[in-house]
Amino acid sequence: MTASPPKTAAWLLEHLGDSHLRVLDCRYALTDPLVGRIAYLEGQVPGAIYADLETDLSGPVRPDGAGGRHPLPEPGALAAWLGRVGIGNDSVVVAYDDPGTGQGFYAARAWWLLRWLGHREVYVLDGGWPAYLAAGGEAGTPEPEHAPTTFTPDVQPDMVATAEDVANREAGTRLIDARAPARYRGEVEPLDRKAGHIPGAVNREWAGALDGHGHWRDAAAQAGRLGVGEAPTVTYCGSGVSATPNLLARELAGVPLGPDNRLYAGSWSDWVSDDARPVATGEEG
Repeated sequence: MTASPPKTAAWLLEHLGDSHLRVLDCRYALTDPLVGRIAYLEGQVPGAIYADLETDLSGPVRPDGAGGRHPLPEPGALAAWLGRVGIGNDSVVVAYDDPGTGQGFYAARAWWLLRWLGHREVYVLDGGWPAYLAAGGEAGTPEPEHAPTTFTPDVQPDMVATAEDVANREAGTRLIDARAPARYRGEVEPLDRKAGHIPGAVNREWAGALDGHGHWRDAAAQAGRLGVGEAPTVTYCGSGVSATPNLLARELAGVPLGPDNRLYAGSWSDWVSDDARPVATGEEG
């Protein structure tokens, strides 16, 4: 698979009338699940479909915590939702969020999920909602739904790593933690039951994939921060959401999603659901 680079706001404005275009509004906030939906109702890219992290882009949370706080949705359920909202195998999908709020990883989660289902024509909007407005885009209001269609998944299992894969990874496999440095070091933990990181992981916070304006850094910058020559790599975060910008960044730098560029989908919240798994603190690597 080749890279699916971000699309510019200018490109989106030029193609808004295309019949096969579908836009996903992925704005969200972990601290207040209604923030994104309210923002969507107040104004969105015309024709955009709201994709809720909890109900659309994640599966049910298990009582024992296995699978993490945002488990992968069952492929058939995700495909059925895509079909209901009018996204088919021939759709060109562009996902956006709002990196201006420090929440620039939800669109990448949608991008990764569609790629996991085998969809090629899926992109993220470079700079997100602020870039769309800055380019002269007008805020729309909710419009009639797109006609339902069928989305047939072609799941790519080699894009996913399990806890067992991480624990038994081959020598030379690089493990990247995409969380904030203080969480990685175990100094704070606002969301999960234990602080620290998976032993052997290095810290490359997801936000480093973007510049100060929420735009994706170029391939050389991504390669420099993520060590593209050091494949294979497994990336994780708290729950499999904020790790996805690093996966996209590695693909931009030339390493496609797959066995050399995998997501540990359950991530830290899954790892610490089993007290037998080891935990490290401080810096590594």
